[in-house]
Amino acid sequence: MKFTVAQIAELLTADIEGNKDAVLTTVCKIEDGKEGGISFLANSKYTHYIYDTKATAVIVKSDFVPEHSVPATLIKVTDPYLAFAQLLTAYENMKSKKSGISQFVAVAASATIGKEVYLGDFVSIGENVVVGDAVKIYPNVVIGDHVTIGNNTTLYAGVKVYEECVIGNNCIIHAGAVLGADGFGFVPTDGSYMKIPQIGNVVLEDGVEIGANTCIDRATMGSTIIRKNVKLDNLIQVGHNVEIGENTGCAAQVGISGSAKIGKNCILAGQVGVAGHITIGDHVTIGAQSGAINSLKDHQIVLGSPSIPLMEEKKLIIYRKKLPELYKKVDQLEKDLNTIAKE
Repeated sequence: MKFTVAQIAELLTADIEGNKDAVLTTVCKIEDGKEGGISFLANSKYTHYIYDTKATAVIVKSDFVPEHSVPATLIKVTDPYLAFAQLLTAYENMKSKKSGISQFVAVAASATIGKEVYLGDFVSIGENVVVGDAVKIYPNVVIGDHVTIGNNTTLYAGVKVYEECVIGNNCIIHAGAVLGADGFGFVPTDGSYMKIPQIGNVVLEDGVEIGANTCIDRATMGSTIIRKNVKLDNLIQVGHNVEIGENTGCAAQVGISGSAKIGKNCILAGQVGVAGHITIGDHVTIGAQSGAINSLKDHQIVLGSPSIPLMEEKKLIIYRKKLPELYKKVDQLEKDLNTIAKE
């Protein structure tokens, strides 16, 4: 990476306050700034770093006015966080890309492979698989029979995709993720369990990103469906016949039980648990470590286990902190009453 401030400003449609000819060679955090680095300031609690950062340039909000002199050149934009994301995307696109097909791959004769595809060492592609154009499949990926993968999708090392799953365009699936393993379906019988065959599949629509070691189970019948632009973090479990609505994001260690329906534009924070067969509406936010055991309507913000409206849970948190003090008061009242009763 080697650009001038002026070139970056043009890319971001930004204004410049400082040296437009300064050369930028790397990106950095504002608190760990270095010469030739470009950083950003989006959170006010980091503002104090801008006055002594060693970064050559900092992306700031258009209306940012420093309290005193700033050594770095300022690149002013409407949304610094978004602008920095755009910059990182451009930087990522500049990096060398994998290409070609390794001599150590195993591709079934009935498979269809698109143009400009990368297949790394020890990739295995089953019968009647369709791989679109510009797909990148890194080493040790296994693609089962009758799988379809759309254009410009990337599967990182060690991903496993079971038979008959469908992956859309522009998806990213990180290392170790498993798509289409059997759903957890058993019938208790005679003190044991009878396995229910899982004959459905998993469908990822366009623009989905799946984190490392996340597992999405195939449906018992029909499909487990991850809608457009859903973003799933690492170490997430999605049960059989779940449906997650478009633009929803789930942080690490979320667990979604079978047949739950998650709406559009939802946020599930870290370690959220969702019970089976419930429906979460659109634009719902579920706070970290919450347990959603009942259906939730659109636009709700909930917290706690079981989850309740945010303000109610905040009140309960305050009350719980006061329980030891309350216990002491009640205990003393009982002692006083006993003393009075004896008199």
